[in-house]
Amino acid sequence: MAMLPRIVQSTAFGLVPAIKRPIAVAKRIRSFATVAGNTPRVQPTPSRIRSTPISYDRATFTIRDGPVFNGKSFGAKSNISGEAVFTTSLVGYPESLTDPSYRGQILVFTQPLIGNYGIPSAARDENGLLRYFESPNLQAAGVVVADVAEQYSHWTAVKSLGEWCAEEGVPAVSGVDTRAIVTYLREQGSSLARITIGEEYDADQDEAFVDPEQINLVSKVSTKAPFHVSSSSGDTHVAVIDCGVKENILRSLVGRGSSVTCFPYDYPIHKVAHHFDGVFISNGPGDPTHCQDTVYHLRKLMESSPVPIMGICLGHQLLALAAGARTIKLKYGNRAHNIPALDCTTGRCHITSQNHGYAVDASTLPSEWKEFFVNLNDSSNEGIVHKSRPIFGTQFHPEARGGPLDSSYLFDTYLESVARFKQGQAVFQPNRDSRPSPLLVDLLAKERVGVVPTTGMENLLRMNEAGEQASAAARAA
Repeated sequence: MAMLPRIVQSTAFGLVPAIKRPIAVAKRIRSFATVAGNTPRVQPTPSRIRSTPISYDRATFTIRDGPVFNGKSFGAKSNISGEAVFTTSLVGYPESLTDPSYRGQILVFTQPLIGNYGIPSAARDENGLLRYFESPNLQAAGVVVADVAEQYSHWTAVKSLGEWCAEEGVPAVSGVDTRAIVTYLREQGSSLARITIGEEYDADQDEAFVDPEQINLVSKVSTKAPFHVSSSSGDTHVAVIDCGVKENILRSLVGRGSSVTCFPYDYPIHKVAHHFDGVFISNGPGDPTHCQDTVYHLRKLMESSPVPIMGICLGHQLLALAAGARTIKLKYGNRAHNIPALDCTTGRCHITSQNHGYAVDASTLPSEWKEFFVNLNDSSNEGIVHKSRPIFGTQFHPEARGGPLDSSYLFDTYLESVARFKQGQAVFQPNRDSRPSPLLVDLLAKERVGVVPTTGMENLLRMNEAGEQASAAARAA
């Protein structure tokens, strides 16, 4: 609570004892802080303890209580378990595979050929954000394709899809009938599955399937301490609740003139929101009901602050839960770049990019809320909006790096409300300054803190159990 009220102060007095965790991180990076300017975002050298040489062994993709598909490995020699889901996106596989929303999932591509334009470098833009990826690491637990291009051609490419998967420790399978896989998943729904490299399928291994819904995946992809990204073209300051935020969401905010400070998903944002011009809730993986602390903090925020709020994907679902609505799990979800969503306020249809397995039950919305968007394929909810306050959420991704950009104007709508709120606050508090302190900007991390790269669901489950045991021991002490 004592940490963020001082983020926006212009003096350095009292800052050091107020922010212990970020400064601890900063001290490991450099010995002295300077107020001369914002330090550039530097990507740390990733740990390759999970890396393996590319495996071209026999590979088996097994759906629990379902069919078994034999193919060929082209990624890491690693056996994993996860939830099998499919995407119909034709392009954008580097962005999809680095999307934290895919954590714990085995991604099946319906596009017959994947990898033909390779994998780009980890180059960063003028704001220090990754140009071609949505996070620093490959997030999916496994990759399944009909055919992989071992030879690639593109001016941004530096390696093949197989090389990248092997470096990231992620198994990948080609040579399987993805049409049959998708047909099964559409009929039976998203299912647990395994990828086994170099071994024959054993029915007794069915007990090894691990359900990612048992795990709070958001806690695995959210930053463990605040980090900051500055904008040089505006003076607004937005607090982002990081549930697994995509780089292009940050770029969409910063590029429109708003500096952002990102907080862990369970940070009590309602205690510091009055120091910001807006609050944004990001996308993320898994079941939204795991994030009860986030829901509670959002509920308290809406009760205590008039600040504008926007949520995307999981952030939209958490906003709905905080408002009093319920969420449901879809049979096989929506994952594509070409899904039509109807704007209920204008009657216009937008082609949208989506990646979600849960949705808001619009029939449970309180009276002060209404539907904003509706999916024209399955009639599921795609957005909600408050009837009298600048608060809304969308299930789809208006920032979609792989396109389309039909709904990117929603960021303009949100930041216009942020600017109006900032101007309104200036009337009542003439000396209010929400801009971050240059000193604190220099001290805060410039990217996610303490996020562990993806791993098999068995390892995630063990990590989750270890974390719970450690928390219980700390409470007992």
